[in-house]
Amino acid sequence: MDPRGQRKNFRKKTSPYEERVIAINRVTKVTKGGRMLRFSAVVVIGDKKGKVGLGIGKSKEVPEAIKKAIESGTKNLIKVPIIDGRTIPHNVIGKFGAGRVMLRPASEGTGVIAGGPVRAVLELAGISDILSKSLGTNTPINLIRATLAGLEDLQTVENVAKLRGKTVEEILN
Repeated sequence: MDPRGQRKNFRKKTSPYEERVIAINRVTKVTKGGRMLRFSAVVVIGDKKGKVGLGIGKSKEVPEAIKKAIESGTKNLIKVPIIDGRTIPHNVIGKFGAGRVMLRPASEGTGVIAGGPVRAVLELAGISDILSKSLGTNTPINLIRATLAGLEDLQTVENVAKLRGKTVEEILN
């Protein structure tokens, strides 16, 4: 049997996560010998079923930086509570540094009303109807981190009822 023939059916292991490159920056470090050029990549990764994360990677080449960012993103996933498979349970303001992002649940058919990096995070989290507004900085990393902080602060009715030692009906009435 040909050892090379066995490799024909070999498939690259596919990840259950989808990724989006948000920004690629050229960064330089000035040393005695001159400038050291590297690339920094910011990637959002998610499964569109309630898991989403941010990854940042640096390398001398862009593809390697993106690969590192994807690996970093898979290690930093958060779980997002999604109501009816389309929106978030309640209003929330996510804060990180100078970045503030307001997230508000929306009625069915509204779509994702968000700009730039916030849109990428919400879409990869699997949220299809939401309103958002950026209230602070426009720096992509801070906006993404503020959005993730807001999504992490979300509570479902079941969680609140459990924490208070009450039933869901008592909370809703």
